[in-house]
Amino acid sequence: MSSTAWPVVISFLLVLPFKAHGEHFRYCSTEHTKDLSNNNLTRIPSHLSYNIEYLDVSHNNISSIVHGDLSGLTHLCFLKITHCGLQHISPDAFSSNSEIKVLNISYNHLTIIPNMRLPQLRILDLSSNPYPSYVLPDSFGNLNYLSTLAIGSPDSTSVKVDDFVPLQNIHLKKLIFGDGTELQNYKKGVFSQLKSLQEVILKVTFCQRFDIFKDMIMDFDRTQTKKIQLIKLFPDQCSITTDPFEAFKDLHVLSNLSIIDTWMNSSVMVKLFKNVWKSSFEEIAFLNITYNEDTPDGFQLPIQNHTTNLRAFILDGVQHHQYRYPIINMSVELIDQLTYLKFSGTGMNILPCNLISAIKSLKILDLSNNLLDDSGFWWTGCSSHKVFPALRKLSLSHNRFNDLAEIAKNVNDMKFLESLDLSFNSISIGKPCFWPSHLTELNLSHNNLGNDVFRFLSPHFQKIDLSKTSLSVIPFNIISLFPKLTHLFMSFNSIQVIPADIQAPTLVSLHIDQNAITFISLKSMEGFPKLRTLKASRNPFSCDCDSFWFMTELNKSLLLDWPHAYACSTPPAFSGRRLQTFEFGWLSCQPGLQAAVVLPVLFVVGAALAITVYACDGVWYTKMLWVWIRMKRRGYKRADRLLNATFRYHAFISYSQHDSVWVGSQLVPELERSGLSLCVHERDFEPGKWIVDNIINCVEDSYKNLFILSKNFVQSEWCNYELFFAQHRAISVNDDSLVFVLLEPIPTDSLPKKFLKLRTLLRRKTYLEWPADERKQRVFWCNLRAILQTVDQSKILKDVATNIADICPMVPVKD
Repeated sequence: MSSTAWPVVISFLLVLPFKAHGEHFRYCSTEHTKDLSNNNLTRIPSHLSYNIEYLDVSHNNISSIVHGDLSGLTHLCFLKITHCGLQHISPDAFSSNSEIKVLNISYNHLTIIPNMRLPQLRILDLSSNPYPSYVLPDSFGNLNYLSTLAIGSPDSTSVKVDDFVPLQNIHLKKLIFGDGTELQNYKKGVFSQLKSLQEVILKVTFCQRFDIFKDMIMDFDRTQTKKIQLIKLFPDQCSITTDPFEAFKDLHVLSNLSIIDTWMNSSVMVKLFKNVWKSSFEEIAFLNITYNEDTPDGFQLPIQNHTTNLRAFILDGVQHHQYRYPIINMSVELIDQLTYLKFSGTGMNILPCNLISAIKSLKILDLSNNLLDDSGFWWTGCSSHKVFPALRKLSLSHNRFNDLAEIAKNVNDMKFLESLDLSFNSISIGKPCFWPSHLTELNLSHNNLGNDVFRFLSPHFQKIDLSKTSLSVIPFNIISLFPKLTHLFMSFNSIQVIPADIQAPTLVSLHIDQNAITFISLKSMEGFPKLRTLKASRNPFSCDCDSFWFMTELNKSLLLDWPHAYACSTPPAFSGRRLQTFEFGWLSCQPGLQAAVVLPVLFVVGAALAITVYACDGVWYTKMLWVWIRMKRRGYKRADRLLNATFRYHAFISYSQHDSVWVGSQLVPELERSGLSLCVHERDFEPGKWIVDNIINCVEDSYKNLFILSKNFVQSEWCNYELFFAQHRAISVNDDSLVFVLLEPIPTDSLPKKFLKLRTLLRRKTYLEWPADERKQRVFWCNLRAILQTVDQSKILKDVATNIADICPMVPVKD
């Protein structure tokens, strides 16, 4: 027989709160909640909203509930009336509340168990009321959906065979029985009537009547119950001389035993384990026990001659009655079949060597909430070989570990380790870490690590918990760091944004709650194509267009805690308001929709304006204005070039003889009345010279060359010459001297081939059109004068011919 003495450091442990049940969250929504607890109420208010589903009126002075008190709450699902001094509930008190599924009336002054006509009731808590008997009313036989019942009275010490008869046909799954007092009488077979029980919480104390304890345990075994919890099983300082657990060896169904908040002597502990080794129990747990060594040798358990079904052992929270190391001496072979072992809150500071290597089947080891550090866990006195040969999960949370690199090095000896929990330690980073490839899950939460922690992790990790580790950024290249990552937890940090270019195609779960994130964008979420769960609550969301996509388009089934923990932080007017209730302006937050609305409006307005302009000849006036502006701008640009230039004429007029009537009667008189000097071939060509020479000289001596375009113009050979020379001059001196007046419309496709250049010029240059409307003619003359008067008048040096009339007949007539 191999044995070991296990010294355990004395520590005062916090007693973990025990929750009897919390299943009501499965049945009732907290969407419409009203909390009126601690309001000095003497009755349930009558003005409550009809849509309330969750009502808490605990810690008031409500002595009775009668018909009409709850008549307006037709949607009520959860009702809690505890610590109110409640003494009476009338039979018809809940006649209007057929939707109630959870009713808690514990810790009151009810002296009888009230009738319950609630067809949808799932959970009923009647515990801690002073009714003298456990007899249930016949109405309990109609609670067809009742699954959890809590019942217990400090004034009831007997359980009779007929007390629970109304429940024999009800599929009750969970029973919480007792109020911490010791029973005097129990009729064997009472609880065996509850044939559907799966879990029992027994809050009954035993110190003498262990025969009652045996009968109750055997009854529960007959109901096919698999899990039993014994709360405060023995009172403090109880002297036990018999074997309270002798019935365990005859059990067949019970497989899970928990002993909670109980005084345990070492002698009683030995009796317990001797019977557990012979029982059907597969899991045994001790939670918040006070351990007392009443034997001189402490806990002594020799090797047993039979195999055990025990596969899981939990010791969570131990207070030591004596101020000394407890002595535990037992054969490690007794536990070599364990797959789950938990020693939490025991004050352990050194891990025994035999635990490291002897339990060959151990797959899960939880050593959280102890005093272990690097040297205490990897003790130099233990062999480093065959360390936990089958271990898959190791929890070292709430200890004193420090060196991450040393931990990474040592876990390489655990050849099958997949999950490591190092949360709530004093982990520091600095040296490179070399992690085994088989380790895929790491929990480093609640350690002060910073953004550098990502460099010290393994690319083989699939689940990483970095909650509350002083992170402020998420690396955008996370896929290159962790190509197999599926779960990432970064709650309680200072992260402000999810990078828009992040790529994590393997991630299925992301927790970023309790950070500084103001919005979640579509671009960032596109980096998580396989995401199935997202927790982003309790962030300071900005209720503006940045959150528009998150509110309107994101699949809310991804969110684990939607909608209760999602609220606006800014703007200040909406601070604290739930995102679910915030109404975004669809038009103000969608540019595409804005364009779809604005463009048709602009088109209609533009069309109406265009029609108006067209009807009022606005196009023509606009073109004239544009010509005038362009001429002004060109005049300024050519000012320097014209400083030293002199001209004989303001303009040389090129026109067809067939248009001479308009030129002679309107054009020339109108322009010359304005002081403009014009060159007209009929009067200004020099006699005796070739016509071509006259054309060249007049073109070069004129500031502008004015072409009167018409159908006759494009048929004239001489007009073509004049246009050719004028264009050649404009190109050679790099000016803009060509001016076109369109006397009548000329289709560009009707121009002869010799006028192809004119076709190009008309497309590129602005021309003036002669209007038929007299009002428009005034604008026409104004623009034309502005074009021709750009040059300084002093630059025009005209030679006045005294015999123009005699010379004119000598000029050849153009075709």
